[in-house]
Amino acid sequence: MSKKIGSTPEAWEDGSLGRAEEYVRVAGSVDEQALNEAAGLQPISIRLQKSLIEDFKMIAEINGIGYQPLIRQVLKRFADDEKKRILRDKVL
Repeated sequence: MSKKIGSTPEAWEDGSLGRAEEYVRVAGSVDEQALNEAAGLQPISIRLQKSLIEDFKMIAEINGIGYQPLIRQVLKRFADDEKKRILRDKVL
């Protein structure tokens, strides 16, 4: 008898759900533009120091994510904090 795993965010994050090889298949051709639109993403080109990219890759690996999603997280946190600071300064 197989054990039922509840569909919780934690189960997806720790790999209890979503990683069984029997459910894996290669995706067909992907419409990159539609994918980006659906995810609200805009492809950009940016030049960064190689050492910075290596640092992001190391940090991302430790956290079990890709380095590009990590860079998005870092930029989002910075932008959110800057917006808050700017609004706070305007109020004071």
